[in-house]
Amino acid sequence: MSKLLSPFMIRNLEFRNRIAVSPMCQYSAVDGMPNDWHLVHLGSRAVGGAGLVIAEATAVSPEGRISEADLGIWNDGQVAAFRRITDFIKAQGAVPGIQIAHAGRKASTRIPWKGEGCMPEEGGGWRTLAPSAIPFDEGYSIPREMTRDDLEAVRSQFREAARRSLEAGFEVAEIHAAHGYLLHQFLSPLSNRRSDEYGGSLENRMRLPLEVAESVREVWPEGLPVFVRISATDWVEGGWDLAQAVEFAKRLKGIGIDLIDTSTGGLLPRVRIPLAPGYQIPFAEGIRREAKILTGGLGLITEASQAEEILAAEKADLILVAREFLRDPYFPIHAAAALGADSPYPVQYARAKAR
Repeated sequence: MSKLLSPFMIRNLEFRNRIAVSPMCQYSAVDGMPNDWHLVHLGSRAVGGAGLVIAEATAVSPEGRISEADLGIWNDGQVAAFRRITDFIKAQGAVPGIQIAHAGRKASTRIPWKGEGCMPEEGGGWRTLAPSAIPFDEGYSIPREMTRDDLEAVRSQFREAARRSLEAGFEVAEIHAAHGYLLHQFLSPLSNRRSDEYGGSLENRMRLPLEVAESVREVWPEGLPVFVRISATDWVEGGWDLAQAVEFAKRLKGIGIDLIDTSTGGLLPRVRIPLAPGYQIPFAEGIRREAKILTGGLGLITEASQAEEILAAEKADLILVAREFLRDPYFPIHAAAALGADSPYPVQYARAKAR
């Protein structure tokens, strides 16, 4: 029997298979509100047979958005709008998940198809926050170094975002600590130059991300899972690396985090990354082995046989698919056909199912 297509339990939650829609920003919201685009984008992947559908990086505060067109979960109006989407996802047999995030110094950027770089305050942007006053790149504004009050506010914002996400009908919460966004900025010594207890040693650099994870786990029901997405390396000497990521994963496991969604990079621009099919899987495998925690594998996974091999070799426990789902919303149906297994065909489309 295919491991990729078999049911999978985490805590008390069952997924119909081990295929997850990775969070992918759509840059299509107004004031953080989900709309018809998000319903169709996420809903069609649930129809297509995914076991887990994770909404894009959803900001815990207005200033935490990557761009002005990002989703948010900081008010009750957003909760009500999300409920329509989570209800639809569940009705298709999939589990709805949400990635809650704060972009830190990478906030206030332009919508990708409208230009690159930072959106200036006079053009509708806003002042960004970061562990240290170090900009992401040339042309980006210098962020304000976060104060103790800022740190407390961020902890509270993540906690409230998790509470609202639960009210919105989500069943998996994922904390975004990857790709150079705020929590990753605290983890990496290249972006965190603080001299207080939130900077310097690994223990100190992990402090805020661990506090955020604890606050989310406290409000999330015991029977439902919490994931953390991390970048396992900055791909730069002297930066965040796999050894530190393993220690972080061990600490996360100790406070009740269920799965490490294992990505890489994003902290610095113009970094050379050795792109190849499954290039991030060794990091998921290493964290799984050393930290003894479930991991999600991702990174140029485009074929069912490739995903099946990763799971069969116990290199990861969940397969997260991104760009291939943009090309093919029915990737799980086609994966089942490729593996000679029965597919989760929607009854409305049954007349087109191969006999």
